[in-house]
Amino acid sequence: MTPEEKKARVIIEIRGYEEVGSEVLEGPKELKGRKLIRARDKEGNLILFLCISASTNVTLKHLAAFRELLTSEGASRGIMIARGRYVREVRLRARRLKEPRIELIPREFPTFNIFKHELVPEHRILSPEEAKEVLKRYRVKPYQLPWIRASDPAIIAIGAQPGDIVEIKRRSETAGEAIFYRYVVEA
Repeated sequence: MTPEEKKARVIIEIRGYEEVGSEVLEGPKELKGRKLIRARDKEGNLILFLCISASTNVTLKHLAAFRELLTSEGASRGIMIARGRYVREVRLRARRLKEPRIELIPREFPTFNIFKHELVPEHRILSPEEAKEVLKRYRVKPYQLPWIRASDPAIIAIGAQPGDIVEIKRRSETAGEAIFYRYVVEA
């Protein structure tokens, strides 16, 4: 199993997806020989993980081929995990895509579940209703909350996007359990 496949399975575990199969792609040309992992989220939506193990740069050709694959399979989102780097245009285009949404997982993302470490607190994305209630309770605008970057490994792991509010529960010897809120900003 390649490190990229391990990262895909860690994300599947953390986000509570159910893996439904995997295969090595035969086509299109840009994706030939790459590993594709299929999973379903809690609502039953199909999510595709594309694992690019070669140390090549990920270009717009790769992104376009993956987007076409997502559309043909009816997937609601795609997650690309590459060993090489994503060229600037790929990062910009993936950020702008709305349907289907494509996440780019950086090569620095760990191959293990970071939430199993005792020093990493629980992170959870608040629903829009919960976020509204928190902002009302503290009488603040979202940008007035402490910020956390979208490139933070815990934020990537839970799938939070810029603009989301994340609840972080920390264990404390003095306070028992302390709850913090962070506003996710662009990396």
